[in-house]
Parts: sequence; C-alpha cells; structure tokens
Amino acid sequence: MPLTINLDLTDQDLQHFAGVVESARQASASLSNAQVIDAAEQLLSKAQQSKAPQFVTERLAVVETLVAMMRDEAWALSDEDCANVRSALAYFAHDADVIPDNVPVLGFIDDAIMIELCARELQHEIEAYSDFIEFRQREAERRKLDPAQVGRADWLDARREELQDRMHRRRKRDFRGGFGSGFGTGYGGSSSYGPVRRYSDTGWRPGPFRFR
Repeated sequence: MPLTINLDLTDQDLQHFAGVVESARQASASLSNAQVIDAAEQLLSKAQQSKAPQFVTERLAVVETLVAMMRDEAWALSDEDCANVRSALAYFAHDADVIPDNVPVLGFIDDAIMIELCARELQHEIEAYSDFIEFRQREAERRKLDPAQVGRADWLDARREELQDRMHRRRKRDFRGGFGSGFGTGYGGSSSYGPVRRYSDTGWRPGPFRFR
C-alpha cells in the first residue's frame, strides 16, 4: 500500500539548505565544468543502480536536464546562464550528504530536497530548455534529420534566441539575486510558487540517462 509523507520546511530549514548550496559552490570553485557535470552524472548512475524510489527518480530527471543543458551545443548557454546551472550542480560535486546515499530508500532524501529547491530556482531555465528540446525533435523529424546530429542549425538559432530571451525576461521578473541568494525567502508557506512542473519531453538530449 502506498504511503504519502509530506515535508514542511521552515524558513530556517531553507536557510540551512541555502548555506549548503553556498558551501558547495565555494568548495567546487576550483573544479572545471566537466568535473562538476561528472559528479552529477555519478549521482545519477548511483541512483539508477540502487533503484531509488519514485519520489527520488522524479527529481533526478531535473538533474539530468541541468546536465544536458550544459552539454548541449545547440542550446549554447551564455557564461552567466551556465554559471547559474553550475551553481545548482555544484552541490553534487561536494560531499555534503546529511543521509549517506547507500541507506536504502532514505539515502537520497536530502538530494531530492535539494533538487526540488534547485528546480524551483531554475524553473524558467528548465522550462525554456524543455521547449527547445521539443522544438528540435519536431523540426528534425519534419526535415528527416537525426536530432542527435543537429548542432547549431540556422533554424534552431532563432528558436533558441527566442526561448532564452523569454527565460531572461521571466527571470528578471522573478529576480531573486542569483542562485542560492533567494533560498528560504521565496518558498515558504506564503510563497506564490506552486509545485515544480514535471517535464515529460521525449526529444533527444545529450547524456546516457533518462529518468522518466
């Protein structure tokens, strides 16, 4: 029989996670983007092998998306946008687990919470990239191309610029001072943010993982 457990995080709890994010960011400052991505992919691999529970795998799909965003040549993130995504992934390059990942069922709870907060912080980036994936898949099929082989095509450039411009406008509207600085101030009981949207796109993206 399924069991539903709701977790209510106080502002103090969220400030704790904000501190963890900042510590992880500083600790990984000397790492290359490739090393940060590799650490996140190691988490994905470990969770896949451990058969993590559904509430974890649903959130691991967010990590997969963030990794793909940094790897995707066609998405071509600016340095500033790349830094925002990297700040989220830096947590997984830093040994800050409250619960060891090898503890059955519970081992990924702290990771799942952190992923949920990252998803809310980067909701506009995730939404824009998911729309880009779907557009590329549709257009590649229409043009009889392999989406995995489509790089910086002209027809992708216009759509990418449109979506990233939308992403920037929405981020500016909801400006929170950069990743992590708004943790604990925008997600409490009075927050206007609803549940993080789950994406179910089936288009091609870089990377070996598909948590769906």
